[in-house]
Amino acid sequence: MGFRLALVQPLAHRPPDDERNVMDALGQVSFAASQGAEVVAFPETYPGPWRTPMTFDPTEAMAGAAREHGVTIQFGTLEEVPDEPRAAYNVLKLAGPDGTISGVYRRTHPPGPWIYTGGVWEFDYRVGEEYPVFESEHGTVGLAMCSEAFMPEVARALALRGAEIIFMPAGIDKKKLWTVWRNLIWARASENLAVVITTQNLFDASERGLAMVAQPEEIVFEAEGPGTFLIDVDLARIREMRVQEDGLKSSEEYGAKPGVLTQWQRPEMQDKVYPTVTRI
Repeated sequence: MGFRLALVQPLAHRPPDDERNVMDALGQVSFAASQGAEVVAFPETYPGPWRTPMTFDPTEAMAGAAREHGVTIQFGTLEEVPDEPRAAYNVLKLAGPDGTISGVYRRTHPPGPWIYTGGVWEFDYRVGEEYPVFESEHGTVGLAMCSEAFMPEVARALALRGAEIIFMPAGIDKKKLWTVWRNLIWARASENLAVVITTQNLFDASERGLAMVAQPEEIVFEAEGPGTFLIDVDLARIREMRVQEDGLKSSEEYGAKPGVLTQWQRPEMQDKVYPTVTRI
């Protein structure tokens, strides 16, 4: 009722050398598989590209590596918008062990387009409109990315659709946001009774990363430096908590609230969560 995760926090190549990330990623997958990994997780926009117009697409290489090694790979790239050469969706993809692309998520928040203009990224960001979840041999998977950690609605939408494992990889050094960001990853796990997994790109070893696996009741792994980290992820506890009801004595047994996805929900209140805006 679990899997061995290889969580990759790479020393990434900036544009215009970002195509080199593809070969690095292939090596990381090969190493991870040799260590018994069943799932390999990479950061946002890794192995790239980071800019439009796209000069390469890592999808075929990642799908081939997944098939060759019999693993699931979560990776990041861009998806160009037809007839808009500078525009792209920021996407996360899942490559299954049979070599098929079994999942695609297009970032939904914030509205943009300012978020990816300037700096290491350079493209006109377009938003996605869906919260798909994907069945895998290891559990039901949801995908989100980076500062969507600050939007609890994103992780909740995935959890309400059944996601037990939420990959939420991030981009680059979080600077003053680091402590809050770490707390938010754990909060998304606690409030959704899910395993939340994150990592980020480092451009040199002096930067502070955040590779992390959070269960509802505890952070089971975290690392700030570069590396490929192996973690055995167990889903038994979250599955137990998802079928239990909260009670007056539940805090004696659980370090997070059971029942938040079922017992605690009030569907009749959904249209009242956001206030109605009257435009004049």
